[in-house]
Amino acid sequence: MRCSSYCTAENYNIDDFSRYLRTEGLDPKFYDNVIHVHKDHDTEDGSKSTGEIFYFTYGCIVFWNFSEEEELQYVQDLKPYEQNPLPDYIYEASHFVYGSETTINEEDDEIVLDSDDVLIKLSMAHGLSQSVKLDVFENSIEATIQNTRNLPAELAAKGKISLSRKKISQKIGALFAERNSINLHSDILDTPEFFWRRPRYEPYYHMASQYMDITTRLDILNRRLDVIHELYDILSNELKHAHSSRLEWVIILLIVSEVVMHILKDFLKWF
Repeated sequence: MRCSSYCTAENYNIDDFSRYLRTEGLDPKFYDNVIHVHKDHDTEDGSKSTGEIFYFTYGCIVFWNFSEEEELQYVQDLKPYEQNPLPDYIYEASHFVYGSETTINEEDDEIVLDSDDVLIKLSMAHGLSQSVKLDVFENSIEATIQNTRNLPAELAAKGKISLSRKKISQKIGALFAERNSINLHSDILDTPEFFWRRPRYEPYYHMASQYMDITTRLDILNRRLDVIHELYDILSNELKHAHSSRLEWVIILLIVSEVVMHILKDFLKWF
């Protein structure tokens, strides 16, 4: 059976979306910042099957036991409730089966569940959704670094950056916005509050988090944020240097004009 996770937007308007689900005859249940929907559907062989959908307010969805075509239809239904949608959705998929013990077989990319407990699936869904959200952050930071990677090399080769003050200011603004966006949303990647009241389910979350290498990827993300911080400092210093140089030239010109005026007045008697 299939288990998949998507990130399609920065956030969802979850209240309006829950009202939409009720008009569709569904019974959404809230678990803190997550909506759960239990859905019966037909499989490819014509038999009946049950699937679970978890909608996370921070723009992610996790499906249990749906076909890819069904998932994409549910993703499409969510479009009107997206806030700051992504140009292209981020997607990850694996498989799950039922067995005697809940575990994850990383070699076969397979999740094994010992029961159909919705809260076990939700616990793992937290880790799976964080993984696709982390993908968005990683891609965004990588694009930002690629767009500015030539600036340190240019500064080392020429001693200055060949950009106008306006362009430098725009680069600084983009870097600051990127770093600020990640920092503001960093709590998304923390252990969810859901487990404060349900500690016995937390090991399932950590199982999924370890499966998706969340901790290692967070360390890499933080190092890349440090790179952005360094680039921000480089551009800020360059902007300060350009401003200081301009002030120095203004002072020099004022001194020169004062000297010229003095010569014209005292020696040439023009005034």
